[in-house]
Amino acid sequence: MLRYLTTRCLYAVAVIVGVSVLVFFLVRLGGDPTALFLPPESSAEEIAKFRKQMGFDRPLAEQYLDFAMRALQGDFGRSLRHQDSALPLVLERLPATAQLAGVALALAVLFGVPTAIYAATRRDSLFDRASLLVTVVAQSFPTFWLGIMLILVFSEHLGWLPPSGRGTIWHLLMPATALAAYSTALITRLLRASMLEVMQADYVRTARGKGLSEKVVVLRHALRNAAIPAITVIGLQVGALLGGAVITEEIFAYPGMGRLAIQAISNRDFAVVQAFVVLMALIVVTINLCVDVAYSLLDPRIRLS
Repeated sequence: MLRYLTTRCLYAVAVIVGVSVLVFFLVRLGGDPTALFLPPESSAEEIAKFRKQMGFDRPLAEQYLDFAMRALQGDFGRSLRHQDSALPLVLERLPATAQLAGVALALAVLFGVPTAIYAATRRDSLFDRASLLVTVVAQSFPTFWLGIMLILVFSEHLGWLPPSGRGTIWHLLMPATALAAYSTALITRLLRASMLEVMQADYVRTARGKGLSEKVVVLRHALRNAAIPAITVIGLQVGALLGGAVITEEIFAYPGMGRLAIQAISNRDFAVVQAFVVLMALIVVTINLCVDVAYSLLDPRIRLS
């Protein structure tokens, strides 16, 4: 177990280093941001002084090494737009994004898991067919389109919910619903298929033959084994929800990391973009490691080595 965790931690470090290299060079494909932060009438001397002050005049490889050394100490540079350290700016928005993604994941699990179990235990019933239809439709809708439709219906037409901002549970309801739609459909379809396969297994028939109630057979024997692929998807959906929050936050003017990242990309604020992407990579690889460890807790037959 210790050897497995050590190996995975080394992989995680390699992934984060790779992500830092990619984001560092990709954000610079858009060109030098100097023109965005200096007046048009700036002289050549002022432009050269600014580029030297920000380090834009040095070779990219040298700039990356300097960035990497400072990032190891938690310093991702200074935001050109906000004139403040980049990492604290991103961390300040992290609770808002975590709250949105957490509520969306909770909705996906609370609706997806019971629906999948009920549909699998009543295969080919009206409920089963209706749930399949709904999940296909939910996976087909782009998040941005669904978010706009929710605003038009529940804010503009009915006036029930606030269209933007953060502060109450009502501000979270629409963005979390739009963000959770795809994940709910995915979890439902995967868990239903896994449950249908497990329900045909010998140990499930044996449990029924022992006279156990259907509830115990489904929840204690079938679900525990069927949940393993679903747990994998749920773990991956955490990263997908955090990534999807970028678009959702912009649509609903939600003050999270995603909206800050979009503004930083528009302004070529390299430091903020780099801090956001590296932090996201760190969160995702940590969650994936936790999911792998959870396998052995769900099914003792799985051994991590």
